[in-house]
Amino acid sequence: MLRQVSRLLGRPIAAQQQVKMLAGRAFFSTDVPATPTEDSTFVESWKKLIPNIEPPKTPSAFMKPRPPPPSSIPSKLTVNFVLPYESVLSGKEVDMVIVPATTGQMGVLPGHVPTIAELKPGILSVHEGNDVTKYLLSSGFAFIHANSVADIIVVEAVPIDRIDQNLVQKGLAEFTQKLNSATTELEKAEAQVGIDVHSALNAALTG
Repeated sequence: MLRQVSRLLGRPIAAQQQVKMLAGRAFFSTDVPATPTEDSTFVESWKKLIPNIEPPKTPSAFMKPRPPPPSSIPSKLTVNFVLPYESVLSGKEVDMVIVPATTGQMGVLPGHVPTIAELKPGILSVHEGNDVTKYLLSSGFAFIHANSVADIIVVEAVPIDRIDQNLVQKGLAEFTQKLNSATTELEKAEAQVGIDVHSALNAALTG
């Protein structure tokens, strides 16, 4: 019985997910309702198969209503920058941030198109007027929302001004040597991560 239910319910849900993937642009557009909507297809299918039991709640039922995007582009970008153990920036209004996306350095200004970007080891630059604060990031994600809010979530980060350039160059040489002498794929991967991190640090300190 349960197998039949899951099989029959899975068909409309799978089809709906495919449509959402194909219509990805609509997902991020300002035309999407600010309040969560009920999955009517799922509810109707459930009631046909199990009319005596109320349908379970779907994830959208537990989501907070999304604030509507502003009618005009704000003058500032609101940044939330968090680590697993610390909130570095919370609701900070800045002019721009530059994040080290896997596709390259990405500048984010107020009114930026909604985006999800994977971050690689590199430098996060936070611009406030003439002041620029830089952090070394290990990895993470940046979520850019339609209301000019940027959520930057990373595993580890440290301000650039706390880093010793001599130790960076020493670490870069050590990991380069490890890569040259590596004999397994794991050793090569670990050495390459070390090279990427120290190269990003060295570029930030000398650039």
